[in-house]
Amino acid sequence: MEGDVQSLEASADLGPAARPRAGMTLTRRAALNGLAAALDIVARAGVELVLNPLLVGRLGDHLYGAWRFLWRLTGSVHAASGRSSQALKLSIANRKGSVDEREKRELVGSAIGVWLLFLPLLALAGGAAAWLAPSFLRTAPEVLWSVRGAALMLVAYVIVSSVVDVPRAILQGENLGYKRMGLSAFLVILGGALMALAVDRGAGIIGVAAANLVTMILTGVLFVLVVRTHVSWAGIARPTLAALGSFVRLSWWFVVWKLVTQAMLAGDVMVLGLAGSVESVTIYTLTAFVPGTVLSLDRLLVAGVAPGLGELIGSGNWRAAARVRAEVMTLTWLAAISTGATVLIWNRPFLRVWVGEAYYAGTIETLLIILMVGQFALLRNDANFIDLTLTIRRKVLLGLLSVFLSLILAALFVGGLGGGISGLCVGIIAGRILLTFEYPRQVGRLLGLSWRRQVMAVLRPAAATVVIFAAAFTLAGSPKAETWLALSVGPAVTFVAIVVSSVLLGLSGADRDALRSRIRRVFHAAA
Repeated sequence: MEGDVQSLEASADLGPAARPRAGMTLTRRAALNGLAAALDIVARAGVELVLNPLLVGRLGDHLYGAWRFLWRLTGSVHAASGRSSQALKLSIANRKGSVDEREKRELVGSAIGVWLLFLPLLALAGGAAAWLAPSFLRTAPEVLWSVRGAALMLVAYVIVSSVVDVPRAILQGENLGYKRMGLSAFLVILGGALMALAVDRGAGIIGVAAANLVTMILTGVLFVLVVRTHVSWAGIARPTLAALGSFVRLSWWFVVWKLVTQAMLAGDVMVLGLAGSVESVTIYTLTAFVPGTVLSLDRLLVAGVAPGLGELIGSGNWRAAARVRAEVMTLTWLAAISTGATVLIWNRPFLRVWVGEAYYAGTIETLLIILMVGQFALLRNDANFIDLTLTIRRKVLLGLLSVFLSLILAALFVGGLGGGISGLCVGIIAGRILLTFEYPRQVGRLLGLSWRRQVMAVLRPAAATVVIFAAAFTLAGSPKAETWLALSVGPAVTFVAIVVSSVLLGLSGADRDALRSRIRRVFHAAA
């Protein structure tokens, strides 16, 4: 594997500003990209840990639930931007070995052109969402314009972020995402400070939204400066009509896929807010805070390996790509089961100390949230793999069908049957079963892996998952912790014990050797 990826390094000559240092292998860049993403995620988790109790206390249960709903709602509007940045990132990654700088500038020009074409639709969809949001939430008249104003501010945030995604896509496509290391984490912390200042000064939900907009503008300036410094070919060239048309066709599928992923990520809160109550959104989002952070941690793997994996796929090195995919799936499963079981045991005392036990949804609800999060993490791995092949039509159509089933079932279980948070999770998990089977099949066809071989590979991890979660469910909520110190030590010890148990129970000797070897190379590369 190491030899395969090192041989690819020599094929890319992007100029002195963009060329990695000698010995900068894909493994090392994956480690650095993962580290950069880790800093961002830790910063964001730390900010939310401090900020959420303040927001709940100052905004109240209703407006805090409204804020979480608006955040997910306007995030869904982002699909109307054309998603040209996603097509740009994958196109650059797929052409990593190319020395045609003009072609890459035309790709950037095509991305900007697609964004301009979709801008009126984005503004229209965002304006409609902002205007109708209070009706969705059954907002009281006295706070109607506060909710509507915050929604409009978040629409502006979405428009700015869709532009910021272009320089971000250039960095990620060139496998240079680590070049923003530390700076973007600093902006996350700054954004949290601005939100705290806004709510502390009585600016309410509009001030919180405005703080996010200011932070995104500063983030855009940062990414432009980083790209100009580290990517020698960075610039914009007017694309040909044929190139622009090709980009529009590719971006269109990413628009639909963005709708699918946003429905997967935001559909839970949307359904609960519409079919349940805004207050139940508050309880759900606070209970799901730690499991949701776990889902973000899985992005470390994706952020680290995606550009290099795209390079392997673009060069036709399917054998190496299959190894990387297998390792990523193993690490995702290990992270999901270890953190998930730890959260199941410790989430109740954590919420008791953090915001109050009244915001704990329940043990069964927490287990279902964790299973839903883990299922999505594994699906997203294969979805990202398929993206890198630039042949995503079938994946998108399957995702569209699955998300439709998920939302219909969730709405039925929440609204029609009164299932609350449990019904929400069961409906979403059931709707995603289609993708649980079909995405691995699609990847298997690309890599030449039979369905039987894939099923046999997951039997042992699946059995270990059942055993570990059964033990964690029995222990859920039983630990007594009344201080942050206790919540620092107890879960850490639990996590280590579950990691060891998961490795011993769920992985074969060959899998353990491969995992040990990869971790050793990553640490050596990042040192």
